Amino acid sequence: MACAAAFFALSVAASQLCCCHGRSDAAGSSRDVIAVYSLGDSITDTGNLIKEAPPGMFETIKHLPYGVTFGYPTGRCSDGLLMIDFLAQGLGLPFLNPYLGKNKSFDHGVNFAVAGATATAMDAADQFNRSFFMPFSGSSLNVQLRWFKDFMKSSFASDEDVRKRLQSSLVLVGEIGGNDYNYALFGNRNVNQVEKLIPGVVQTIVDAAKEVLDMGANRVIIPGNFPIGCIPSYLTTKSSSEPADYDSMGCLKELNLFAAKHNARLQRAIADELRPSYPAASVAYADYFNSFLSLLSAAESLGNNARPCADN
Repeated sequence: MACAAAFFALSVAASQLCCCHGRSDAAGSSRDVIAVYSLGDSITDTGNLIKEAPPGMFETIKHLPYGVTFGYPTGRCSDGLLMIDFLAQGLGLPFLNPYLGKNKSFDHGVNFAVAGATATAMDAADQFNRSFFMPFSGSSLNVQLRWFKDFMKSSFASDEDVRKRLQSSLVLVGEIGGNDYNYALFGNRNVNQVEKLIPGVVQTIVDAAKEVLDMGANRVIIPGNFPIGCIPSYLTTKSSSEPADYDSMGCLKELNLFAAKHNARLQRAIADELRPSYPAASVAYADYFNSFLSLLSAAESLGNNARPCADN
């Protein structure tokens, strides 16, 4: 697990810091950022899942090798730093504390992400999504957005103060949505069936970004999905005996094409819905897909074998 997690964190950090496509002339520069607020899933969660989970659940995360590069488990689903940690370092800010953590400092931002979270909500009325999957965390994107709003309202005296704070902050809306697909695909739905989820997942992400922008945010990053056909869990559970099903890097073509469809729709929505409606803001798409592939293609020269090192 350690080598795979380190490779994963590095690819995410690179995509976050180097591969965001937006308007560089809008909303000032990264030097003006004094706080980061993050919504997402396990790619970003720094401890919320273990705070909200019932006692005895997700015990693995509470023990080494999780957190081994820190010397102790931190609640991150990783052996060490996550993308949000690299981002904070790059901005000269402390690591973000989880929203559900007690007696924590939130002076430089808050992490609302929860491992296992989905973009779409699993309420009783959502029979379409419920027929596909049931997440192990109920803290979907809309729940995290509510936490974000509650936090800002309780931390600042007025809406104008919230707006001023957000204008000197960076907000990440994701990566999220991957679990909507993971639960369905690991639940033995085929790719054609799961493609039906893409429009709803993307629209939920875009709607959340609109709410953040309406509150005054002027720097928003919206990451895309990874090339999931290259991820060990899919390569193991969805393996094929047909060589033609794999690309030159050994990734499953069908799953990568599926992820690319999500990303293409998300990018179109950012370009068509968000940027025209919020011209004073910088709304960036973070290209995790191609950043991951770039590092995977150079994995051997970077000292990574791109194979999991442990079972958990």
